[in-house]
Amino acid sequence: MQTILGSGGAIGVELARSLKKYTDEIRLVSRNPQKVNTTDEVMSADLLNFEEVRKAVQGSSVVYVTVGFKYSAKVWKESWPKFISYVLKACEEFQCKLVFFDNIYMYDPNYLEEMTEETPVKPSSKKGKIREEIAKMIMDEAAAGKLKALIARSADFYGPGIKKTSVLTETVFGPLNTGKSAMWMGSVNFEHSYTYTPDAGKATAMLGNTEDAFGQIWHLPTAADPFTGKEWIETIASELGVNAKYQVMPKFMLRIIGLFVPIMKEMVEMFYQYDRNYIFKSDKFEKRFDFKPTPYIKGIREIIRADYRK
Repeated sequence: MQTILGSGGAIGVELARSLKKYTDEIRLVSRNPQKVNTTDEVMSADLLNFEEVRKAVQGSSVVYVTVGFKYSAKVWKESWPKFISYVLKACEEFQCKLVFFDNIYMYDPNYLEEMTEETPVKPSSKKGKIREEIAKMIMDEAAAGKLKALIARSADFYGPGIKKTSVLTETVFGPLNTGKSAMWMGSVNFEHSYTYTPDAGKATAMLGNTEDAFGQIWHLPTAADPFTGKEWIETIASELGVNAKYQVMPKFMLRIIGLFVPIMKEMVEMFYQYDRNYIFKSDKFEKRFDFKPTPYIKGIREIIRADYRK
């Protein structure tokens, strides 16, 4: 049995599809789980309740964490350490391997121009400090020999079928498709990497089913030579067949919008990711697994075909 905790999100769905290559015994766990494959077992659970986490994990050989708590530093502080402590305790009890799907918030903002698995950890945001804490919890337990675990780390992601969970979809694809102006934070002159969700799902499944991948941090496959913000907007507009209209959102505007839209308030501390180059490198994974990430233009076309063409 391979189990996905937080199975309903963009990564959980792609991961479930990809795990079919390795097993027909897949358990999907969330508050309201839905089958991805016909043979999936679904289990409803409150993942902030230890007994329910324990029940969800029991009988699993590999447990994948793709949970997405509400995008709030306050919620993250209350939820993430508690949840991870429950997962670690349950995985250690039942001797399950753990695969944790992570982001790059814990990295030192001064090193975003060439992010690798060796990038210094020195977060500047509240959310980044929480991600640092939980990643350390996991790898410390692994280093102590209490369980086998790995971290699969992704850049910001984009992909088909995730209109409400991708910033790129919300601020560029969606508005342009309806004749509105795209929105871009910071400056459109910096390069910005995005991980394609089908690639992330395939790669996470590969890691979970590769014995010598455990005990390490892995960057999930992400295309090299990312577009600048302006190039993202212009390329997406061209593929949609619309004018490349856009507006740039400076930090003060985010603060103002945040008075009325809570999630925008939460983006203020992450603004640094858009005022410099944000380049995510996945050479380690690509070489180990001979994996070529989906080119950006292909990813853009697939999203438009799946979500914007009737």
